[in-house]
Amino acid sequence: MDRTRIKGIIFDMDNTLFDFVRVKTIACEAIIRHLGRGDAHELLDYFRREGRGFEDIGNISDYLSDNGCFSEEGFLECCRIYEHEKTRSIELYPDVESTLMELRSRRVLLGLLTDAEMKNARVRLEKVGLYSMFDSLFTYDITGWKKPSHRTFMHALDSMGLKPHETMFVGDSLRRDIAPSKQLGMAAAYALYGDRNPDRDRINIEEKPDHILYSFSDLLTLIRERDDED
Repeated sequence: MDRTRIKGIIFDMDNTLFDFVRVKTIACEAIIRHLGRGDAHELLDYFRREGRGFEDIGNISDYLSDNGCFSEEGFLECCRIYEHEKTRSIELYPDVESTLMELRSRRVLLGLLTDAEMKNARVRLEKVGLYSMFDSLFTYDITGWKKPSHRTFMHALDSMGLKPHETMFVGDSLRRDIAPSKQLGMAAAYALYGDRNPDRDRINIEEKPDHILYSFSDLLTLIRERDDED
């Protein structure tokens, strides 16, 4: 692949910076404990369904209704528990902060592109102390598009003043992160360590990542090698 020096790196957030599936599992377990009935993994599967989306608290409403225990008051309490536990449980993967700090010291522009809305992204990033680490933050309510739409990637590139060939995208989804970034001419680093996506996310993906990351800090090795070749 082209060895042009990387001037900017754009990151996915959930399951790339921290294990968000683990966090949501903990939140679902807390709801089930509160209800005194049901199954946390079944509730989590409601969030994984096609349709409402992985962020939509309407999945909780659906689960309560399908299990014959919905009430407006109970739903609101479950949502409160869910949001509290979700935020409380977020922890960075090892070496995320130190890796980002070295990248900044190398004058690499850092961006973050997520399908979450700003209010949710900010809460998570503030919880782990990374809100001010990124030069640019792009959320669904800012770009108006969700991955794998090329428009959301191009919005981030244009806003940061970057060309695709001088930018690397780092994400855990082959379908939503790797394929579109490759199609646009970006270098693509697949965060295998964080891929908790359903099998359908990996089907019929023709574009292959340029790099596979087994840990977040593997990214530093890639950047050091590319810088040394310049």
